[in-house]
Amino acid sequence: MPRSVRLHTEVSGSGSNNVVLLHGLFGSASNLLGVARSLEPYFTVIRMDLRNHGKSEHSDQMDIPVMADDVVAAMDMLNISKAHFLGHSLGGKVAMQVAITHPERTGRLIVADIAPVRYGRGHDAIITSLLALELRALKNREQADQALLKDVPEIAVRQFLLKNLMRDGKDGWAWRMNLPVIAELYDNLRDAPSSEIFGGPTLFIRGELSPYIRDENRVPMMRQFPDMYLETIPGAGHWLHAEYPAIFNGLVGEFLRAD
Repeated sequence: MPRSVRLHTEVSGSGSNNVVLLHGLFGSASNLLGVARSLEPYFTVIRMDLRNHGKSEHSDQMDIPVMADDVVAAMDMLNISKAHFLGHSLGGKVAMQVAITHPERTGRLIVADIAPVRYGRGHDAIITSLLALELRALKNREQADQALLKDVPEIAVRQFLLKNLMRDGKDGWAWRMNLPVIAELYDNLRDAPSSEIFGGPTLFIRGELSPYIRDENRVPMMRQFPDMYLETIPGAGHWLHAEYPAIFNGLVGEFLRAD
């Protein structure tokens, strides 16, 4: 059985109820800092780096169930018996898996712009471009940005990806994330969470312009999450929490404070 790895966690706020925030692929806990700050007056907020991401441990094993186990193990380390969950993209899949396998530890569930389905290989160009980057010959971040330009034309996406680039202590550069394993096991990350039902309150938030939650996904979503609500943010894409933070944070706060 794969072992859990120790996750880097950042705790803020002081509310009696806990909220765990989980980022997406290639991301880190810092991606959800704005959401965390909006929740801190009401909740204790725990942002986690998923395995092979951010400052968390690296491992040669990676799939949705084992990443969910990591989150539960981190909760145990922090003496958290129960929490609400908010996950974006890959983090949404992990949050769904935690809710499905540990409903007794899950309060309310928020899933940002991802459905409980298996997706296509939408990140192949990004992965190929990142692997092709010659880190030993790299002089600065601007050079890295130019190297990614052809395969990743969106400047915001390049800036997001290059947050993973760090100095290696020897006048060179290295990836903070475990890029080789993410690339090798990418198929596992495309999987849906397991198919059991989670009966707790669940909010799906999608971007109007994002392809990740389609109308045809509604029926299977309702079947697996019968107490679910779906909100759409007009004009938003996949990075809805960064594009429209006031709207997104408002939806999150209202849903979590409904108890």
